[in-house]
Amino acid sequence: MNLEQKVAELKKRNQLAEDGGGAKRRERQHKEGKMSARERIEFLLDEGTFEETDKLVTHRCNDFGMAEQKFYGDGFVTGYGRIEGRLVYLFAQDFTVFGGSLSETNAAKILKIMDLAAKIGAPLIGLNDSGGARIQEGVLSLAGYADIFLRNTLYSGVVPQISAIMGPCAGGAVYSPAITDFVLMVDKTSYMFITGPDVIKTVTHEEVTKEQLGGAMTHNETSGVAHFLAHDDAECLSMVRELLSFLPSNNLDEPPRKVCADPADRADAALDTMVPAQSNQPYDIKDVIHAVVDDAYFFEVQEHFAKNIVVGFARLDGRSVGIVANQPSVLAGTLDINASVKGARFVRFCDCFNIPLVTFEDVPGFLPGTAQEYGGIIKHGAKLLYAFAEATVPKITVITRKAYGGAYCMMDSKHIRTDVNLAWPTAEIAVIGAEGAVNIVYRRELAGENGDLRSQKIDEFKDRFASPFVAAEHGFIDDVIEPHERRGRLIRSVRMLETKVDTMPKKKHGNMPL
Repeated sequence: MNLEQKVAELKKRNQLAEDGGGAKRRERQHKEGKMSARERIEFLLDEGTFEETDKLVTHRCNDFGMAEQKFYGDGFVTGYGRIEGRLVYLFAQDFTVFGGSLSETNAAKILKIMDLAAKIGAPLIGLNDSGGARIQEGVLSLAGYADIFLRNTLYSGVVPQISAIMGPCAGGAVYSPAITDFVLMVDKTSYMFITGPDVIKTVTHEEVTKEQLGGAMTHNETSGVAHFLAHDDAECLSMVRELLSFLPSNNLDEPPRKVCADPADRADAALDTMVPAQSNQPYDIKDVIHAVVDDAYFFEVQEHFAKNIVVGFARLDGRSVGIVANQPSVLAGTLDINASVKGARFVRFCDCFNIPLVTFEDVPGFLPGTAQEYGGIIKHGAKLLYAFAEATVPKITVITRKAYGGAYCMMDSKHIRTDVNLAWPTAEIAVIGAEGAVNIVYRRELAGENGDLRSQKIDEFKDRFASPFVAAEHGFIDDVIEPHERRGRLIRSVRMLETKVDTMPKKKHGNMPL
């Protein structure tokens, strides 16, 4: 072949690779409300920045008639590009080619991309839409998954790893996304499960649909496997771009900063009346968060799961921060198993990637009941305590109202290395609430007495033991501030802590209560 013929052959092969499984199969994707793999990449990345790798790879399997069925790229599109000018590595499974199934060769494509992401220090994004392991390749495809799992684990905490589930993801394939930092799912078109409805019906006689078993809402609301719910592919990919805007490229970088036009000294008078004076009255902690952060913008994570705790990203003076907050409007803001796990996972992510933590505390304690005790609230609650205690990033806590018992200790109190601890004048810091304490401490005195004496004792208890000024006298609270001062105080604290360096005792790793 002369040069002209070789160039023509190259163009032909490139075009075949870009065609994937062909126009008819792509049209089927569109009818199901899904983009093709290449359309997803084009939508996700900055225009014209995608550089494809291993475009002409084909599988090596010659059994079961596979020798005659070869597609360039082998069902996976891999490469790198830019999002808001920042380098990212990614792979997209092409369902039009062998159902996006994993083979020995396309697993090697992913491994190459993962290794590059770790070496260069750039986020890794997986766009998942696959029928699972390629049956015709047997153990070779399973080996490919195991190789991927290993790298997910080794590079955890090194570069951000994001999984967008945009179609099926079943069997062993679910464990790669499960190890990554964030999982996004598309409503009605994506699902994840270990064993499908047919197997479940055979083994346990339960009848369940794919959507009920592993749909996007199931994993966002019930299991907590997913972190974000999108209504279509475009929204999902836009969420990935938005999420990355808060994250550094790797564990050695600082989070990106944005120019902020929102005044650092802005005081919002509404904060002074936002928290009800009565400790048993609910309010929405998100209103408090919005009133404090830049431009009132809060990017919530796991919005639909364990709603009694709120986590997500925001900015203070243009700096990215992680927000953890009790939600008094759901279960009175108590901590339960799901809330503890949700909070711990988020805190550990922020600590991995140098994102300061801001905690808004209003917690009456742990959710009581046999279901919680039998489910292991002791063990799971300890995860949140462990996560806050081991975190070395800048940590700031504001107690807006209740801070009772062991929950006070674990919600990033001064005693577990938190740098700045503030309280509003409405804060109550005590072993238990004043009403419960009075019932125990003054039980004999109150026997047969009228309600006036009880009310008097409750007021006395609040002043003598639960007042934030008592904690401030002991140095457990750095300052008691007026609510409208919060934004300015938080921003000054974040600025002050910019160069913080904290260390852990030398060890391989701790033994978190899993």
